[in-house]
Amino acid sequence: MLRAWRRAGVLRVDLAVRRPNGAMIWHRDLPSDTLPLAWLRAENVRSAEVYARPARGYDWPLVFLDDLAVQLAERIARKYSALVVATSPQGGCHLWLTCALPLSEAERRTAQRWLAAHSGADARSASGEHLGRLAGFRNWKRGGTWVNVLTESVRRPWSPEPALLTQPSPDLTVVDPTPCPGPTDTSDSGRDWAWVCRALALGSDPETVCLHLAGAARPRRGADAVRYARVTITRALAHLRRR
Repeated sequence: MLRAWRRAGVLRVDLAVRRPNGAMIWHRDLPSDTLPLAWLRAENVRSAEVYARPARGYDWPLVFLDDLAVQLAERIARKYSALVVATSPQGGCHLWLTCALPLSEAERRTAQRWLAAHSGADARSASGEHLGRLAGFRNWKRGGTWVNVLTESVRRPWSPEPALLTQPSPDLTVVDPTPCPGPTDTSDSGRDWAWVCRALALGSDPETVCLHLAGAARPRRGADAVRYARVTITRALAHLRRR
């Protein structure tokens, strides 16, 4: 994973470790070839979660998508230079997509929000500086499953249109969901509804959105996740037609 980042041009990294008691420990702006991996392993063995991101304060040619359907992530990696990281069997995966030019944090945020809306990735992670899990460590949130690199591809970089990077960043979480859960509803279903409505309003494929929602909801809804996703998509499409 770190080799792929260096190949993409990311040479400095922020690390974050969340201990079981909730304490967050940061190591910021480290050269990617001098990370304290032995310390990270020791923390991870004690059930701490290990996260990383390209260091803040720099322009980087790499954008991040969270909770992306595995099949879609691998399809993207067959077309563009990308790194696909599996974080748990239950959910989707992380995609680190190489860009044709370095992007500021604000530009990365705009690009990630546009990509999330068109791919079904988690829009709540499209901040331009979001942490992802570091491969080679256990995901204790999902029972200690290993975080592994699924695919590393070296192809052509993704080239965002200049107009995309200069437009205002859309707020992918604020949607008027009347008569369903309101925009202040912070429950899981309320956040799902707001994200689905916004993604569909921006033109995302309903089947892709449904696939993502079912995967995201599966840890809490189990076998009912697919039915829940289809009902939510159907209601959201009807709501948008009325609007």
